[in-house]
Amino acid sequence: MEDIRGPDIKELAEKDYIKGMKYKDIAAKYNVSLNTVKSWKQRYKWNRKGVHTKEKVCIQKKNNKKSVQEPMQQEFLDNSELTDKQRLFCLYYIKTFNQTMAAIKAGYSPERAHVTGSELVRNSKVKAYIKELKGKMTEELFIDAMDVLNKYVEIAFSDITDYLTFGQKEVPIIGPFGPMKDEEGNELTKVVNYVDFKESSIIDGTIVSEVRQGKEGVSIKFEDRMKALDKLSQYFDLFPDNFKRKIEEEKVKQSREKLELEKSKVVGSDEKVGDDGFLEALKGEVQEVWSNE
Repeated sequence: MEDIRGPDIKELAEKDYIKGMKYKDIAAKYNVSLNTVKSWKQRYKWNRKGVHTKEKVCIQKKNNKKSVQEPMQQEFLDNSELTDKQRLFCLYYIKTFNQTMAAIKAGYSPERAHVTGSELVRNSKVKAYIKELKGKMTEELFIDAMDVLNKYVEIAFSDITDYLTFGQKEVPIIGPFGPMKDEEGNELTKVVNYVDFKESSIIDGTIVSEVRQGKEGVSIKFEDRMKALDKLSQYFDLFPDNFKRKIEEEKVKQSREKLELEKSKVVGSDEKVGDDGFLEALKGEVQEVWSNE
């Protein structure tokens, strides 16, 4: 009896893959998961090269430039110069930058993972693939990484004056029976340091990790700026030179500020910190707590 069944869904999906359709589009077309399409590609050795070269060329001639770039991007992710394990290593490494764990997750021997990871990141082809992956940040394999990087930028270059105001102001001197006055009846005043919080509705609360009331006053804890700067340093190749210098300058600035704060804790108010009492006011009323301490 003649077989009147239509072509298998996997065969249709493979043809779409060869034509340059993305994994996610194939999954949507045939109502299957993205992982299912990827498993078909591996299991049935789908390949856009070799026997399908002519078909690809014809499609490229018909389509505009934008449609040609999409299969080129997919071919890049399926880089034939690397083994499956090497590609997996790159994908895991780009998420954690931990050579050993990336090697283990990619399927290499745990006993030699630290050696294998080190060898892989020195491999010129692997190194080039990692660099390209960091630049692509394609939506099929990663969350929107640029949003994450932008948040790191916000944390790294956050300005405390966006969250509070501080300075000096003149206030009346209050005695046991109310405001004090001189012999002529004029109200006596003094200059004091002050720290005022801005309303929570007008600040970016995602950069403030904690606000609490303690015995010594109100304490603010921001997300760690040094850690954010270190993370941005891992993506140097994505930024222009002037921004790279800005990152390095900010890291030096943060290190100096932290060192000065540590010194002030040891020296106390005997030196320049005690001249205007401003640091003491900050320490008493609002503290910026470094989360890595």
